[in-house]
Amino acid sequence: MDSSDTFTLLPLHLDPATKAISYQGTPTTALTTELTALNDLHRSLLTLDTPNGIPPPPVPVNPKRTAQINKLRESGNDALRKGKPADALGLYTLALKMAAQRPPWEPAGLVREELAQLYGNRAQAYMAGQGWAEGAVDAKCSVELKKVGNAKAWWRRGRCLVEMGRLEEAREWVGEGLEFEAGEQDLVGLLKEVEVLIEKRKTWSG
Repeated sequence: MDSSDTFTLLPLHLDPATKAISYQGTPTTALTTELTALNDLHRSLLTLDTPNGIPPPPVPVNPKRTAQINKLRESGNDALRKGKPADALGLYTLALKMAAQRPPWEPAGLVREELAQLYGNRAQAYMAGQGWAEGAVDAKCSVELKKVGNAKAWWRRGRCLVEMGRLEEAREWVGEGLEFEAGEQDLVGLLKEVEVLIEKRKTWSG
């Protein structure tokens, strides 16, 4: 029999009070992820204040969540300007979590835009505390969500790679960034700096 026609009965349990679904046994990572997503969706549906609890069309957004995300981001920016990167990290992380937990019926474009900006901001906060590896990861996440019109994130990862001594990788990254952000002066300047450092390294090693 073809595997696609095989039915496997899973020992799932529905909690009569919360209606949460759990697995009676040791679930796989994939199954745990799916059950978590299903239970999260169920909880978000219970919070709807629409008639009959029916999800709205994918256009309106929850203004309270948007306001909270914006406030957290602005507070993070203020903390960074005051030289408190640790405080900024905490605020940006809370904002990221809140943005990522938007219900699935809200516009995906909004979520991507929010996450791209917040990852970029948190990358800067990591950099302020010389967390180059963490900053590089966050900056890359920002770019993956928004490649065009996101020159700061391209630059931030490039700078982090330079600070970690990963010069060839930095040159490749910044070069790719200039394909999306042609003529961006910060990226052009960083690429020139990387080229100089690579030449100096060759001289020293020679």
